[in-house]
Amino acid sequence: MDNIEKELEAGRAVILPTETVYGIFAKALDQEAVDYIYELKRRPRDKALNLNVADEKTIRIYSKNQPSYLTKLIHSFLPGPLTIILQANDKVPDWIHSGLDTVGFRIPAHPKTLELIRKYGPLVGPSANLSGHASGTKYEAIVSEFDQVVPGIEDDDFLTGQDSTILDISGSKARILRQGSITKTDLLAQVPELSFEEDELPQ
Repeated sequence: MDNIEKELEAGRAVILPTETVYGIFAKALDQEAVDYIYELKRRPRDKALNLNVADEKTIRIYSKNQPSYLTKLIHSFLPGPLTIILQANDKVPDWIHSGLDTVGFRIPAHPKTLELIRKYGPLVGPSANLSGHASGTKYEAIVSEFDQVVPGIEDDDFLTGQDSTILDISGSKARILRQGSITKTDLLAQVPELSFEEDELPQ
């Protein structure tokens, strides 16, 4: 992984596998690195990015007003295919949350990717595809899609191809913003303290 680490250290982007789809990762606190991700993906600047982190401690460093069940939720589902949205604090740069008062957190389950997050994180890691295209699951196809050469780690077999469930717990009621493999039933089975809005997605 030496070349990958050199790229991250230098503020450039790399393609890394997760347990869902490939992501294109760079150091989240480096504005130029994040700008490069937006440019590569042709991503609108008003679309916020998640923070990929390695542990609960880091989630708490970059969020505020965390619910009492947060530890149970993290221990039950992370690392894994769940994105948790919390209220952002002032440590989260504007170029991450794009003016929102919330920020999403991911702890990917791929061991090599998690190792890099521990060493260089927090990292941004949106799906490795041009904006508006399907999330990338085949490494060779992803590499050929970008205008610039982006190095990475190839591990197609690890991916499920299904995006993470996005769970917004920034307000008084929880909301599932995107349904992935983790369902409302799964969440309530492990964290019965969760309270969902009445118009929640059907299961």
